[in-house]
Amino acid sequence: MGFSGHLVFARSERPLLEAPVFVSVERELNDTVHAWWPRPGGWQTLQCGQGLWEDDVLPALVGWTGAPACVADVSDSDVALVTGMGTNGQLWQAWLNLDNAAALLVEQPEDLDDVSLWVDTPAFKEAVRRRRVELDVDVPADAAGALAWAAAAGASAAARRSRIEELLRSREVFAEDLFSVLLDELGFPQAVRPAPGP
Repeated sequence: MGFSGHLVFARSERPLLEAPVFVSVERELNDTVHAWWPRPGGWQTLQCGQGLWEDDVLPALVGWTGAPACVADVSDSDVALVTGMGTNGQLWQAWLNLDNAAALLVEQPEDLDDVSLWVDTPAFKEAVRRRRVELDVDVPADAAGALAWAAAAGASAAARRSRIEELLRSREVFAEDLFSVLLDELGFPQAVRPAPGP
């Protein structure tokens, strides 16, 4: 079973868990938070279990940090929806693992009694294929939004739109890995293993 929860990426000289959006969270939920290796420049990624992050708190995090931020909503490590926000309130979104996203987003027939029976039918496969084509149409705009967001965050300008589009169309076993590679490709500094404590 994979990870379900959120990956929060933001820049701050203070630990992200000190942000007001996390302070009011119940202690038990805070115990589900794990910090990934930091990136130079104050960039941090928190891996949060389900129930800790609400979709409407991204603006509050951007306001607290004074820098662009993004969050990936991950479902069972199969698929993730990344939402980024700049300091001007501009949003962008992109799906990771498009095939899985298409299967997740297919509308089920209203008269369906057993979903497990439907997923093995040609009708389901065709519905997924059509949804995948629809998602693919959005990839160039999603990539452009991600690049504009990264540029506003001060990331390296070396990122190429064609490479970001290729990445958004790629597939990995773990959507979390795709998220990390996306940040790398957008030009953010590589994560660095923290020095061991005394």
